Parts: sequence; structure tokens; C-alpha cells
Amino acid sequence: MEQHKLISSVQNPLIKKVLQLQEKSRERKKTGLFVIEGIRELELAQKGGYEIDTLLICQDVIHNTVLIEKTDCTTVQVSKSIYEKLAYRKTTEGIVAIARARPNTLGDLKFKSENPLILVAEAPEKPGNIGALLRTADAANLDAVLIADPKTDMYNPNIIRSSVGCVFTNQMATGTSEEIIRYLKGKEVHIYCAALTASDHYVNSDFTNATAIVVGTEATGLSNLWLQNSDQNLIIPMQGEIDSMNVSVSAAILIFEAKRQRGF
Repeated sequence: MEQHKLISSVQNPLIKKVLQLQEKSRERKKTGLFVIEGIRELELAQKGGYEIDTLLICQDVIHNTVLIEKTDCTTVQVSKSIYEKLAYRKTTEGIVAIARARPNTLGDLKFKSENPLILVAEAPEKPGNIGALLRTADAANLDAVLIADPKTDMYNPNIIRSSVGCVFTNQMATGTSEEIIRYLKGKEVHIYCAALTASDHYVNSDFTNATAIVVGTEATGLSNLWLQNSDQNLIIPMQGEIDSMNVSVSAAILIFEAKRQRGF
């Protein structure tokens, strides 16, 4: 583990680099790097096989050094004022890491079972919703999460934070809706779309075969392309005054009905 002297200036090139990676999607895409904040998130990234490039630690804050000792990479000490500049939260235990991103392509997917259960989200806009979807997918041990027509890269700090590191524990891929539909059909995966029209009660659908549950945005729902390629539209009956729920809540209801049918 290569160690460097204490960094206490925000003008340091490494600190500038971290800030750019946190703030700019273009910088993350250009360099293939992203930032992880917190011991729990770092542990999940390592469990998921992500390569850690650099660790920045604040000795005034950090208490658990076991993970650091096990991480074979360059380690840099930063002052408390620099750490506070880099950290979004006060409870991340004095550690920030630079890690290498994965391409997250459809061709890299390897399903855990012969009848995979997959979540597809079309054009999700809010990092908080994406994070919640990833947490649900992790809880249900889904085979994959596919993001169609993504609005941001999957290593946006807000996604990492809202997913509580589940972005590292899920098998993910991104692509256009056309690419993902073609991929699912090629794998003979049934496409079930959450929609208000031409829909069947979700408990009446058979989720025991290879299944992709597809959800859209809360504002506009799914595009016509998905509805035209749907094997069955699903509806969750609601008894209140509104006709939609948070997308992560809707996805969770459908996913765990599928898990129930599969015997968990």
C-alpha cells in the first residue's frame, strides 16, 4: 500500500480531481473513474469486485482501519477540512475512494438462474428513485437491473448514496430501449409492463418463467415502444384519489409478487 503525505490544500490536483468526479458526469465518463464515500459503500464495492484506485482517509475521523489495511492501492491522508469538503455526509467514517467504473453492457450480463427475474426502468430521472430501485433489487436478489435510455451515469454520487451501495451489489446494464427490448426477446424473456391501459391485475400474471418487469417514470409512464412490445401490461389496483405511486414502490410490489410465485 503506497502512502503519501498529508494533503491540506483544496488546490491539490488530487482533490480537484475528486471534486470533478463528484460533480461532473462528463469527467466520470472520460476517465472511467468515480468516487465512493463511506466504509459500508467501499466494502460493498470490494465485494462486488470493483477495482479501487486511491483511498483518501482522514485520521481525525476514521476509526475502523481494517478495511484500509486490506485494500491494495495508493492511500492518501487528508486534513479534516479537506475531508469535510469532499464528504456529503458526516457519518461516512473518514474515507473517500476513487474507483474504476464498469461498462455495464448488456453483453456482459450473466444470469444466476435459467428463469431470470429482471427489473427494467425506462429513463428514470431522479437518482433517489434509481437508488431505491437498486435497494429493492438487492433485497429480492434479482438477476439484473437494466436502465433504458438513462438520464445519468450509474456512478452519480447521488445514486451511490441513495442506493446505500447497492449499485455495487446488483448486476446492471444500460442501453437504449430498442437495444434492451431486442436483448430480452433474444433471451426469450417475457416482458411485463406496468401500465394503466390494457392491463391485467398483477396477481393474475405468471412470473415463474423468465420475466422482465418494466416500469416507467411517475410523470409519463412507459413509452409506446415498451407498450407495443409488452407481453402483458400490469396494473396495481388503487383505492385512493390518485392513479400512481412512487416508481420504486410500484416496482417492489410487482417484484415481490414474482418472488412469492417463485417460492422466494
